[in-house]
Amino acid sequence: MSEPIEISTDTIALGQFLKLANVIESGGMAKWFLQEFDVFVNDELEDRRGKKLKIGDVVKVEGIGSFEVVEDE
Repeated sequence: MSEPIEISTDTIALGQFLKLANVIESGGMAKWFLQEFDVFVNDELEDRRGKKLKIGDVVKVEGIGSFEVVEDE
């Protein structure tokens, strides 16, 4: 089961999403984090911090957890 993370826009960059999900402390850590850890977006390995995520996308971080992008209500 994925933890829902609410966004109030149509899309969000992967780096900002990781910060919002409390996986990293700042957006500046995203590049390093994506080089050191396997991050999957919809079951595909992703290493671009600027990758645009949309509602319904699932982000899995090895050893940390799974997060789903949901619409802020």
